[in-house]
Amino acid sequence: MLIVALTATLAHGRWQAEWPDAAAVEAFLGSAKVVKREAIGVGVTRSERVTLSDGSRTARAIWKTVDERVPFKRFDDGTFEMQFSDSYKYELAAYELDKLVGFGLVPPVVERRLRREEGSLQLWVENTIMELDRRKRGEPLRDVAGWNRQIYAVRLFHNLTYNTDFNNAGNILSDVDERIYLIDHSRAFRTTRELIAEDDLGRFSERLLDALRELDREALTTRLGRWLSKAQISALLTRRDLILRRADRLIAEKGAAAVLYP
Repeated sequence: MLIVALTATLAHGRWQAEWPDAAAVEAFLGSAKVVKREAIGVGVTRSERVTLSDGSRTARAIWKTVDERVPFKRFDDGTFEMQFSDSYKYELAAYELDKLVGFGLVPPVVERRLRREEGSLQLWVENTIMELDRRKRGEPLRDVAGWNRQIYAVRLFHNLTYNTDFNNAGNILSDVDERIYLIDHSRAFRTTRELIAEDDLGRFSERLLDALRELDREALTTRLGRWLSKAQISALLTRRDLILRRADRLIAEKGAAAVLYP
């Protein structure tokens, strides 16, 4: 059902024509030769932009190796977090969760070793603009309703994964067709058993809710267990339950037509 939607065809806008399916992208990322590496120059994870080639195809990707876990972290703005973690492994978990539920938001990413260092290698989606820049430029949307449906899914994904960087509009990209891509999940998957922004959840894709109801510990452990602990998976399931409860409550209060969309 929903899982097939991403494994059979890439649901990522204009560049999907360049690849037969998601598996082809993953195979390329996992084996293509690195021909160039350069610092991106933004962000705190010291990510690199990597150019890859397999002899017939050339594409770029984001290389991330950060894997930090500390009991206490104070940030430049004076705030702090207990049991802080920032890891490339969560990029992989986010992509697998995206495929498992059928969000179609996270570009393909694989785990790989480059120069004896392990990290995540994610396809660089070309010809996109950060939502932060789109807002600054005041560029209008052609399809506001379609855009909003994607943003509802983004908010759902952030609450499900408890991404502490959820407010960063630089992590939302869009192409000329107004297709959204969601990047940078290295600070997600906290063990917090609450929603990070419950008030953001006002409308829901009926399809995604059905998929969330079918999630179970076995499936999550099989697909995400390489990168997430048992505590992280348990917290994810708790947040899933809170999301479903909120959706059911809003439907009871406002009616299905006001809350759900296909």
